[in-house]
Amino acid sequence: MPELPDIVVYVERLAARVLGQPLEALRLASPFLLRTVEPPPRELEGRRVCDVLRLGKRVVIALEGELYAALHLMIAGRLHWCSRALDRGGLEVMAGGAGGGGAENGQGATGNG
Repeated sequence: MPELPDIVVYVERLAARVLGQPLEALRLASPFLLRTVEPPPRELEGRRVCDVLRLGKRVVIALEGELYAALHLMIAGRLHWCSRALDRGGLEVMAGGAGGGGAENGQGATGNG
């Protein structure tokens, strides 16, 4: 499990890459990763990233409209950066599966708050 210094570095590096960018997509590989259904994940798409924060061991992406996507790195404790979404001028977050662009993590929780 990642420790506080690791989370701080993730937050700083992610913020440097995504602040002001729109969230292009939010893909969940498993329904167990979703911790809330209100609002639905599709409501996050297209909103600009306002901030990237740390809440305990969670990485929180704050979006326009006071919406949040929170990732807990769990045991895997790492994010892998893919540049495809940024090449198009946006951000894509994938949780629990593989994909082609944005920040990916192998395990996590995504939703609001």
